Amino acid sequence: MPDTNIWGYAQDVGHRPGVDLIGYKVEATDGPIGKIDKHSEEVGSSYLVVDTGAWIFGKHVLLPAGTIRRIDTAEERVHVDRTKDEIKNAPEYDDARHAGEPTYLEQFARYYGMPHM
Repeated sequence: MPDTNIWGYAQDVGHRPGVDLIGYKVEATDGPIGKIDKHSEEVGSSYLVVDTGAWIFGKHVLLPAGTIRRIDTAEERVHVDRTKDEIKNAPEYDDARHAGEPTYLEQFARYYGMPHM
């Protein structure tokens, strides 16, 4: 298991603090999955929330910043290191639970296979 903080942006992915990623398209290793609906740059809990649209009707998925492999600001596209199936099978994002449960992000850390830092 890599010694990586799943909740932080890796140095070489092209993340620039303050760049609004909302609306960027998200690409899994095997194809498109949707568009970014929300993102956090909070130190220690950075993530994307992706609206999967028609692909998985009505589902929003949370992707920790550590799953991002490349951000292309010219193309407004974010590439992640997970397959479409891995993302499809991830726990569904629930905004109300995220706001109300301090340990909510832990299920995503477990699912994506890295410890919560």
